[in-house]
Amino acid sequence: MANPGRVLFRNASMLDPVRGELLPGRTVVVEGGTIVEVGETGTKSTAEQAYDLKGMTLMPGLIDAHVHVTAITADLASMAEWSPTYVTARARHVLLGMLHRGFTTVRDVGGADFGLAAAVEEGYLEGPRVVFGGKALSQTGGHGDWRGPGRSAFDACYCCPTLGVVCDGVSEVRRAAREEIRRGAHHVKIMLSGGVASPTDRVDSIQFSLEEIRAAVEEADAANLYVAGHAYTARAINRGLECGVRSIEHGNLMDESCIPLFKKTGAFYVPTLATYSALAARGKEFGLPEHSHRKVFDVLDSGLRALELAHRAGIPIAYGTDLLGGMHEDQLSEFIIRSEVQPAIDVLRSVTTVGARLLGMEGMLGQVTTGAAADLLVLDGNPLEDVRILAAPQQRLKLVMARGNVVMSSLAD
Repeated sequence: MANPGRVLFRNASMLDPVRGELLPGRTVVVEGGTIVEVGETGTKSTAEQAYDLKGMTLMPGLIDAHVHVTAITADLASMAEWSPTYVTARARHVLLGMLHRGFTTVRDVGGADFGLAAAVEEGYLEGPRVVFGGKALSQTGGHGDWRGPGRSAFDACYCCPTLGVVCDGVSEVRRAAREEIRRGAHHVKIMLSGGVASPTDRVDSIQFSLEEIRAAVEEADAANLYVAGHAYTARAINRGLECGVRSIEHGNLMDESCIPLFKKTGAFYVPTLATYSALAARGKEFGLPEHSHRKVFDVLDSGLRALELAHRAGIPIAYGTDLLGGMHEDQLSEFIIRSEVQPAIDVLRSVTTVGARLLGMEGMLGQVTTGAAADLLVLDGNPLEDVRILAAPQQRLKLVMARGNVVMSSLAD
């Protein structure tokens, strides 16, 4: 995608998520994929392309910190039989949809690899920046082992387009973590508990020994990376936090016992509430097996309570969705769900500055500041007054810029 040169936005109401304010009358200049100037409108700046926003909101691009861009069906076990090229071709539509909803960066926590991330970065696929973890680490029979009870062999070939890899014992966990790091992973994902989509475990099971979890954390730490942990119950969450896991994914069944450990470790919480509503209502339509559909209701109603508990405690909360198949289109419903519990500014921070901190990209992502990546959105409306306007892109989202390129616009320049 050709970079358009210098692009200027004038008369913007600029969202500053750190201060929690809209700053009126701002000019922002972009060049070469970077924000090069931020100031008050009236400063003399020139550009090949200029937009007069007339008071519309200019804000950072959105960060979804829990996606699976290659999860093109809710029947994840079936993907073991699919061609990786077919999966990539269909993932193209997932990526494009995310970008046109305003997500300019996503953290893929199982499935995407170095090739897909490079294809986006080099312009061969149009989509958000992909920060990937490769295959998630699963114990035998865990959330990431897609074999049913009648299958013995697990296809460990890296080209098999499943989301996880099975490893048992400290030495296998170390090797699996090192393999993902060797392939360029930005983090290591480990399954600390059972899950909804896996065929043979219970949601309330705990997975991996403490020694195995510590081994994954040690390997990630040695590479200056971190571990993201899939966990539902308080017991699974606490085991992960005690071992040094940096982000807890889902966490629907957390309780008060988790809060001191979150506080002590500074770990992040990534709820994914959108997926449970979608799976309950439409999961079967997109391939979710009956046994998995039943498990949805083990966690469906508890997610908001967990979010409220973490919010009251001041835990850093990032934005995540964890959607599968055709349900990716529900990605923006997370704004509506979270607005039931969190003030607008906290939801906005979760999808900008907190996400950037979790990814280790603070200063590059999540803010409209000089030197940051030119990932920008233009909105008709004030998201500080009603964050739900972000869930209505057809009416409210007027422009998306990713890495300095305008990828969608209904504005006149």
